[in-house]
Amino acid sequence: MGDHGLSLNFNAPVALVGGGDVGDAAFELSQNRVKFYVGVDGGGDEILARGTDPAAVIGDLDSFSANGRAAIPPDRLIHVDEQDSTDFEKAMRHITAPLILALGFTGARLDHELAALHGLVRFPQKPVILIGGKDIVLHLPARLSLDLPAATRVSLFPFDAVTVGIEGLEWSFEALDLHPARKIGTSNRATGGPVTLRASGPGCLLILPVDTLDVAIAALGEADFHSPPG
Repeated sequence: MGDHGLSLNFNAPVALVGGGDVGDAAFELSQNRVKFYVGVDGGGDEILARGTDPAAVIGDLDSFSANGRAAIPPDRLIHVDEQDSTDFEKAMRHITAPLILALGFTGARLDHELAALHGLVRFPQKPVILIGGKDIVLHLPARLSLDLPAATRVSLFPFDAVTVGIEGLEWSFEALDLHPARKIGTSNRATGGPVTLRASGPGCLLILPVDTLDVAIAALGEADFHSPPG
């Protein structure tokens, strides 16, 4: 299938699995938190190798094995052959779900990892959490409230100029101007209890320890997202 208007709509959380370093711990984290698995190109082989049936495999499919293709029905193979975006971005463009946990996009090639972070910024209204070996990453909504234990590491990394209001961290600010070339916000710490972050616009990533995943999922479900582009 090569229809760029194709939409994969899910009514329950989805794990989006890439062909990078998935890791046993990350896959186990997904198992009790999602209902569907979608492979991104070679990530389809990863899903099958772990004894799970992919709801779909999407991408240009140049890394998905012949054995993998034979193992799932052809109507689950979503071939998007344009080369102007990464397979992760192709998947993000076509999938709608109440929550997307993305695995296998970190820990291998650095250029692929950076591309995945760029993908989070390109789709700021998608409820996506990227799971790595030690950290989780999500695009910062317009407003996000989390309940974090004291000393929890909280980092903000801007991909664009953005102003962030911060409450409940050791270094809190009414309006902190961030910019990828001038000012970033790594290694802040929660004081314990509610943390509120307000972003003036899209373009900032929030990085938290992986053990805060359930807190982040709950917060994202209640978040105020940025308005659609005009």
